[in-house]
Amino acid sequence: MIVTLYRMRMARLAYVVFLALSLMGVGSSVDAQELAATPQAISSLSAEDSIAAATASDGVLRFGVAEDGTHFAFDPDLTDADGMPGYGTSFVTHGYIYPAGTLSESNGVNADGSPEFPDQVLGEWICRGWFVGEGLITTTGAVVVTSQLYSFGNTPGEAMLSSDGYELADVGVEVTRAITGGTGSFIGAGGEARQILLGLNATEGVNLQYELELEGAAS
Repeated sequence: MIVTLYRMRMARLAYVVFLALSLMGVGSSVDAQELAATPQAISSLSAEDSIAAATASDGVLRFGVAEDGTHFAFDPDLTDADGMPGYGTSFVTHGYIYPAGTLSESNGVNADGSPEFPDQVLGEWICRGWFVGEGLITTTGAVVVTSQLYSFGNTPGEAMLSSDGYELADVGVEVTRAITGGTGSFIGAGGEARQILLGLNATEGVNLQYELELEGAAS
């Protein structure tokens, strides 16, 4: 499975490089800003309803994230000999937050980057960070160190949590991250976030499973 994920990541990055070169070409009819446009309202739900849908009876937030790989972008000035992300390459990406149990290893995002289950989207996931280990070719252990935002509802930042930590290249292996703060009902939040990589979806973006155990949140 790890080798398969590596090959799929290589395919995704090759696509990103091809797309970037196409946009730089003279006479291209594609407007880069239009291509990269993200829907203003990721979710049709209010922050309150989204949080309620993600909160289990024990008070733990449980949800899944499907990354939109068409919006994965990395620094082309810091890559390995093959032009792929190496140690220290920065990147940013985004995805869709879904209720726990919605995602398998490969669903959640259509090939064009739109959500596969738009009526179930609870909010937006933003991830930025740096490749570590052996960069993109890392097959086990930490592959990136990241800061993540989980924005619930249809208004960016209204009810948001953040976490920092490692992400693993290994499928099905849990990694613990630090919850570093929040907004709205999450003001003052700390605690731990547990993340598991499920697989890659139709855009070659990652599918992830989360449990967030909060401490100190306003309510």
